[in-house]
Amino acid sequence: MAHLRSRRRLALAVPVALSLTASLGFLPGAAAAAPLTTATSASAAPADGTELAYVVNTKTDRHTIESVKRAIARADGTVVVTYDKIGVIVVHSADPDFGKRLRAVRGVQSAGATRTAPLTAAGTTDEGAAQYLTKAQAAKVAARSTASGEEPLEADQWDLRAIGADKAAKINPGSRNVTVAVIDTGVDDTHPDLAPNFSAAQSANCVGGKADTSYGAWRPANADHYHGTHVAGEIAAARNGIGVAGVAPNVKVAGIKVADPVSELFYPESVVCAFVFAADHGVEVTNNSYYVDPWLYNCMDDPDQRAIVDAVNRAQLYAQHKGTLNLASAGNSNDDLDSHALVDDSSPDDSTTVPRTVDPHECFDVPTQLPGVVTVSATGVTSTKAYYSSYGDGVIDIAAPGGDKYRIPDTPSKNGRILSTMPNNQYAFLQGTSMASPHAAGVAALLKSAHPSATPARLQALLKAQADNPGCPTDPYDGDGDGVVDATCVGGKRVNGFYGFGIVNALRAVK
Repeated sequence: MAHLRSRRRLALAVPVALSLTASLGFLPGAAAAAPLTTATSASAAPADGTELAYVVNTKTDRHTIESVKRAIARADGTVVVTYDKIGVIVVHSADPDFGKRLRAVRGVQSAGATRTAPLTAAGTTDEGAAQYLTKAQAAKVAARSTASGEEPLEADQWDLRAIGADKAAKINPGSRNVTVAVIDTGVDDTHPDLAPNFSAAQSANCVGGKADTSYGAWRPANADHYHGTHVAGEIAAARNGIGVAGVAPNVKVAGIKVADPVSELFYPESVVCAFVFAADHGVEVTNNSYYVDPWLYNCMDDPDQRAIVDAVNRAQLYAQHKGTLNLASAGNSNDDLDSHALVDDSSPDDSTTVPRTVDPHECFDVPTQLPGVVTVSATGVTSTKAYYSSYGDGVIDIAAPGGDKYRIPDTPSKNGRILSTMPNNQYAFLQGTSMASPHAAGVAALLKSAHPSATPARLQALLKAQADNPGCPTDPYDGDGDGVVDATCVGGKRVNGFYGFGIVNALRAVK
């Protein structure tokens, strides 16, 4: 895969969230931005004669939007799509000063490039390569699963048993009135474990910023773009006597493709489109196992990165206001996200990287650090933090199984990773916070099934209330067993930096 990488998250304590809202004017029509924070970063600058994509963020009244669109035309920009309800305009321009020119226009609250490399013809969070299940392995697993009355490959799904999802399915497998949208690399809806629950009417291809709802547009560009299909199976693979089972095997799952078909990068305009599309098509839950490219962190003193944060946040807040709960993975860097200095040596990832030290309290990983987004850390079979999972006191909301190759379960394949669906009717093991977030999204879908009128805020509260918190480990944490302390857990039994409020519990969710 081109881009299966780590993600990080800012603590969303009330003062920080309020600071975010005040400084950016996140709500459509809000006041002008407050003074910027300080951080070292680099701005985008297209080469002469090449096009970049931009987001231009304005007030939401019709007069302002039309005035700004006229200014865009005068500045040699081409409007790709306008999201009037949130005041976000996606634009292409070859003028290297386009962003600067638009920021001086009356009514523009922020504007900037969404990439540093020129447009071509079109970040996830799993850790390591996929391990495909062979026919011989599948037969061995099926023999044990059949004896237990499970799905054919369920004996290898230690993760379902870890959160009581196997027992929950017998009580309430989820409502057909609940849909989880997988904002990702695309979903192969022809897979026999996904086809029964797939919602084509709530699926689209948002690459480039404008939704394409033509039949099959949501599918991955090729079999190597398997990430979204794996995630979808973890959430809602049907209990139909085929393959694996999902955490919520009766809810609907949709695919909203945002990954560039060539680079597999997740650009801001595509993610903006996805959140708005999900909200406008009645999606109850979205899963976001990626960070928005090209910046791992978007620093507020850089006008391009500031505009990215503004645009994506407007879109995800719009989704929340329409009743959608958004969940995101915490990252695979084993970083303490409550620290004040982290090294970002991977940005921008679409051109030449510029190593920099950032304060994650001031430079934001999008969308996971945005207000109201549920951040999920990963655990292994022993319900301990996975060796790769990022953490942080006041940062992590909840935890869920993401797999850990160092923790070996008593399963037929003896594989501590997560088994799920892959394109072309295959199955494979993956690990990462990318796998943790969909487990939590599945539990959120079960909670929404049990509490149909619950708001996103109420669902988040329920997720935290039903979670099991193992508390900080009593011994020094050595995730990979090399004798070196890898992380320090801060907090107590109720809430701490490794697990937030605890590991999600599907059985409690349906009770």
